[in-house]
Amino acid sequence: MITVRNAREEDIPLLVDIGVAAWAQAATGLADLSTLRENARIAFQQFLVAHWLRAIVAEQAGAVVGWAAREALDDEITDLWVDPARQRQGAGTALVAALEAEIAAAGFEAARLQTHARNDRAVGFFRNRGYGVHWLSVAYAARLDRDVESVGLRKQLVADEPLGYGPGGF
Repeated sequence: MITVRNAREEDIPLLVDIGVAAWAQAATGLADLSTLRENARIAFQQFLVAHWLRAIVAEQAGAVVGWAAREALDDEITDLWVDPARQRQGAGTALVAALEAEIAAAGFEAARLQTHARNDRAVGFFRNRGYGVHWLSVAYAARLDRDVESVGLRKQLVADEPLGYGPGGF
C-alpha cells in the first residue's frame, strides 16, 4: 500500500538520490548523462534544501519511493520523481492525486505541468490520468547547448459551471 505524507528535512538526501535516478532514466538518450549527472544532483539538492516544506513523499512498506512538489504553491506540479525500481506500483498516481487535491483545495480549477516533449513515459503517465497537451515549445538550453522541446499539460479539476439560468443553462 502506498501512503503519502509531507516531506521532512531529514528526507532530503534520499529525495536527491531518487530525483537523480529518475532524472537519469528520463534523460537517457536525450543528453550526455555523465556530464550532467552532477549538475542534476546539485540542482535537486539546492531545490530540496530551499523547498522541502513544499514536497510530499510516497512510502511503500515504510520506505520512501518517490516525491513530488509544487514549488510556488500554485496550480503547477513542478516535480514528480519515483525511484525507477519502484515505478508502476502506484506511487506516482498517489502523489499526483495528493497534489491535485491540494491544488483544488487552494481554489485552482486546473492543474498544470511541463516536461520534455520526448519524455514519452511522463507524457503517457499524465495523459492516462486525464491531462491533455496544452502547449508545445522549443527553447535553447545553455546547459545542454541545444534546443529543447517542452510540452505543457493541463487537467481540469473543477467542472465548468454552465452559463445561463436553470439546469444546463440556455
